[in-house]
Amino acid sequence: MTNVVTLPVITRLNLNADRTLESLIGKLDCFVLSGFDKEGHEFFSSTIADGGEVLWLLERCKMALMEMERDE
Repeated sequence: MTNVVTLPVITRLNLNADRTLESLIGKLDCFVLSGFDKEGHEFFSSTIADGGEVLWLLERCKMALMEMERDE
């Protein structure tokens, strides 16, 4: 057993995908997930059925990310 503490901070380091997903269990109402699988292929999954709503969420997240970069 290891003693790992998850801190609510922004980091420039990559995080472990499995640990990050496990930490979100029970905390989300819906999600859009994109990334790469272990073989390097693109992966996409969403709990939202409406494509327009998915795109809207992605654009909002993109805008928040761009504002975060600007504020640093």
